[in-house]
Amino acid sequence: MSSGPGADSAPAPTHHESQTAPDTPSDAPAEGARKASMFSSLKVRNYRLFFMGQVVSNIGTWMQRIAQDWLVLSLTGSSAAVGITTALQFLPMLLFGLYGGVLVDRLRKRPTLLVTQSALALTAIALAVLTLTGHVQLWHVYVAAFAVGLATVVDNPARQSFVSELVGPGQLQNAVSLNSANFQSARLVGPAVAGLMITGVGTGWAFLFNGLSFVAPLTGLLLMRSRDLHAVERAPKGKGQLREGVRYVTGRPELIWPIVLVGFVGTFAFNFPVYLSAFADDVFHAGAGAYSMFNTLMAVGSLAGALLAARRGTARMRLLIAAAIAFGTLEILAAMTPTLWLFALLMIPLGLFGMTVNVTTNTSIQMTTDPAMRGRVMALYMMVFLGGSPVGAPIVGWITDTYGARVGLAAGGAVAAIAAAVIGLILARVGNLRLSVGWKRGHPHVRFVPREQGEERDEQLATVA
Repeated sequence: MSSGPGADSAPAPTHHESQTAPDTPSDAPAEGARKASMFSSLKVRNYRLFFMGQVVSNIGTWMQRIAQDWLVLSLTGSSAAVGITTALQFLPMLLFGLYGGVLVDRLRKRPTLLVTQSALALTAIALAVLTLTGHVQLWHVYVAAFAVGLATVVDNPARQSFVSELVGPGQLQNAVSLNSANFQSARLVGPAVAGLMITGVGTGWAFLFNGLSFVAPLTGLLLMRSRDLHAVERAPKGKGQLREGVRYVTGRPELIWPIVLVGFVGTFAFNFPVYLSAFADDVFHAGAGAYSMFNTLMAVGSLAGALLAARRGTARMRLLIAAAIAFGTLEILAAMTPTLWLFALLMIPLGLFGMTVNVTTNTSIQMTTDPAMRGRVMALYMMVFLGGSPVGAPIVGWITDTYGARVGLAAGGAVAAIAAAVIGLILARVGNLRLSVGWKRGHPHVRFVPREQGEERDEQLATVA
């Protein structure tokens, strides 16, 4: 909830604070965070306007994704052309993502978003006009995909870091979680609406809907009250800011290791288009219907994971490690399932734990980052998170084609689980923590504690024994 006009954002952690992972600083809840309800950040007027705009815009975005792939396939009949279109949309983030973060740190977020959202709207409308008039060609779609990618280079880190200005540190976890729930809800609705629209009136109208859908977030941005935003110090223009951002991240274990973990998980374990299509066709011989069902059930789990994260109100590093291990383990179990329906049911917890990894990483990084650095840090995070799947797709695709879908999925899960376990141990060592195992209210209780505290407890137990 807003703490008043011009309230400052969360202060940057000191060097000493940054060495206390994994239970601090992201484990220390912001004041009042534990008392937050699942939708508490929606009480903030500016965030409510932002959220409502994103509801409409996200549905349009998912509609354009489906319509774009279908249009390319209709024009060429080539799956490779669809892959090139996707690659062109991700390429700018891989090439210029960090530079986008530098710009975001220098600029005011709301005017920046007005420009990037307008650019995305104009791109969709241009593609709609070309398609509806019958003049669209493949290169038009390629240019549009690349243009969307260029706008995303600035739009993504700006939207991510703007959330903290809307709600402040106390509601950040809740707001980030609701954003994820918003996106996952659109993932359920958008493709279905796009399918009906493409079948009924054609792909051009789906592009037009997406272009017009940006009226909602643009209106929300214009209606926000500047005095209610949480003021954030902007980085002055200067040389070496890109290197400064990289040094800032690499010098802080509570930032670099979660990003490394997301890199492993995103590259090897999140390639579900490869895994799920292979299981639908090659393992269960069930076709496109099963593939659609797998994706829908995973979206349901992701939505549940986002809503649970919104209710928690804290972003604990140990939760991130545990969720990543659970996510990898579930993938290994799914790889061994003998029946289609059991495999399909496992998509729900897979989506839940995958979303928990995503939301917890996002929130913990934002909470432990100096506001003046947040754009660069979030750009690096988004570059690793969004860029991992396209980079890893050829690798996991080769493993799946060569050794089978079950081996491919199990290998991806093993990489995620092992990476999470190793990074958890690294963070515990950096934070001078040790694993404590005991019983609490009749149940096993496993947690990290300061090494001295754990040793004293062991000595007390030995004395009692």
